[in-house]
Amino acid sequence: MDARVVIELAGGGDEAAASALAERIGASVVTGGGAAPSDALAVRFDAEGTALVRDGMVLRPDLSAMLPRIRQDRLRRELLVRAARVKGAEAPMAVDATAGLGEDALLLAAAGFEVFLFESDPVIAALLADSLRRASASDAPTLREAAARMRIAGGDSVPGLPALARDLPAPPDVVYLDPMFPERRKSAAVKKKFQLIHHLERPCEDEKALLQAAFTANPRKIVVKRPLKGSALAGVKPSYTLAGKAIRYDVIAR
Repeated sequence: MDARVVIELAGGGDEAAASALAERIGASVVTGGGAAPSDALAVRFDAEGTALVRDGMVLRPDLSAMLPRIRQDRLRRELLVRAARVKGAEAPMAVDATAGLGEDALLLAAAGFEVFLFESDPVIAALLADSLRRASASDAPTLREAAARMRIAGGDSVPGLPALARDLPAPPDVVYLDPMFPERRKSAAVKKKFQLIHHLERPCEDEKALLQAAFTANPRKIVVKRPLKGSALAGVKPSYTLAGKAIRYDVIAR
């Protein structure tokens, strides 16, 4: 983390969750909305859930914003869904080893995958858990049903993936990796989101360890999100690639 983080507990917030996160990251807890110091990155627990706050910017992840993209007529055109598709799998299983705020995992879940999520940053993991909780109670059946196929498996996927693989009755069909890379987005809302998130999490520092953990889980394929002109993850040449305008998905078939 490159910013001082405090936990802000406002009216109606989950006190137990706030205290647990504060203890995990060694942060202080302040009470009352807007009580955090102005130079701090605040994780706010309030009646609406969990949000990230700094300098007047508020990030409260909301998977319902993904509803247009998980419509079946659009979903089948999503590059990630096409890259992850596994022939002959009746109940496909995927692991999102770098889940972030869960948007890519939601695409996979909406496409019928049971998805296990890992997120190493504890603050982002708290935002993800709250967003998933709200999605599970959504009035939109497509979102609610997709969220029911998503479960948070743990934090750091490098040790977590091999452990999960040992506990599963069969290897996952897909392991999905999205090592962070500098975002080039034009939308003000997206810029705001990534301004806050980038205070917390940096791009993957050990690509080889992450990819080796994925191999250890013995999936049928590994799907890696990369910048369009970026190098292959850890220098490993993919079996094939699906490319869009700004990003591509490298697929390592096994």
